[in-house]
Amino acid sequence: MIARNDRLKANLQTSNIELQLLEAKNNYNIANINMDLLLGLPETTEIEVDQNYIDESDDVKPVDFYLNEARENRKDLQALDQQRKAAELGTKSAKAENLPSIAFTGGYVAADIPKFLTIYNAVNVGVGVSYNLSNLWKENSSLKQSKAREMQLSATNELLNDNIKLDVNREYQNSDYSKKRIAVFEKAAVQANENYRITKNKYDNGLATMTELLDADAAQIAANVGVINAKADAALAYRKLLQTTGTLTIK
Repeated sequence: MIARNDRLKANLQTSNIELQLLEAKNNYNIANINMDLLLGLPETTEIEVDQNYIDESDDVKPVDFYLNEARENRKDLQALDQQRKAAELGTKSAKAENLPSIAFTGGYVAADIPKFLTIYNAVNVGVGVSYNLSNLWKENSSLKQSKAREMQLSATNELLNDNIKLDVNREYQNSDYSKKRIAVFEKAAVQANENYRITKNKYDNGLATMTELLDADAAQIAANVGVINAKADAALAYRKLLQTTGTLTIK
């Protein structure tokens, strides 16, 4: 037997739990459709959640490890490096325009001039050097453009490296913060579970009201859900960290 007021509170608590379950189911369905579209799968495909996903963020290495990974695996950094190499080759080619050119010449001669000269199997070989004198006072615009391109790419490279360091350090701190949150939520869950156990014993012995039991039960559920959410947030933060290093892969 429970009081009408306690029964109403119990019904309200039940309704709140049902609403939370509906919201969670709705969010899961939306996330499933988004992943289907992202992966190019039919929208009706059911994606199974890997239960080991949450625990993969346990083995977090020092931040320097992820910075080195980013330098080695970031595609934008690799593309910029190739552009810098191309600019260096362009500079070398532009410099070559101001250098003298050397040419090797060779030929075969056979001549027969009656009563004057007869030549058979004559070979001539020579080396020629040429230089455009106008290069002495003419500015090499290609060289200037190439050097300017090198300077621009060098500045872009420094900016990109700074941004990568910022991204990696930010996501590393977020990942570390998310892991610490798990410990706090787990501690709160232990306390909430113990509080519910004590309150349930009191209620069974007539020393606590239904309202107190419902409040303890709600706190217990919220604390345990908080632990799961904290672990999910930590797993997401860890994958964002891997994304900034260019090593995130879809299995």
